[in-house]
Amino acid sequence: MKKLSVLFLMAIFIYACSSNNSEKSSERSFPEENAAETKDPSSYDPHRGEGKFDKVEVGEKLDVALAKEGKTIAELKCASCHKMTDEKLVGPGWKGVSERRTPEWIMNFITNPDAMIDKDPELQAQLELCLVRMPNQNLTDDDARKIYEYMRENDGVK
Repeated sequence: MKKLSVLFLMAIFIYACSSNNSEKSSERSFPEENAAETKDPSSYDPHRGEGKFDKVEVGEKLDVALAKEGKTIAELKCASCHKMTDEKLVGPGWKGVSERRTPEWIMNFITNPDAMIDKDPELQAQLELCLVRMPNQNLTDDDARKIYEYMRENDGVK
């Protein structure tokens, strides 16, 4: 009975993580089509990542309102795979992530995970540990900024 319950929960999880992408599946390009642009590691900046965020202005103090909204978004879109501790769930835990990574890298990754996984050696190594590729949750730029502020709050920024 436990095995059946676990299989059922995993099926729901997989469906939930992939359902946001179903309406855009016809617009996706296949890896063979853009292999030239994803295989050039020399153009990849490991501090910035791959995406539209070049410079993210972050204050020394926490933006409490953004962090509160970020928590709501993260609970809906991220909590099924990530814990706020350093413990791995499906994906790695978030504790300390805002201290280890730049705001640009984090925001580029959560809005553009496929391109970054294809180019970033550390993400590729993480994929080997987690065995599940992070799905694109179709977050807006504002959502990404709010989630980043929530990560900062989790890491003790006041």
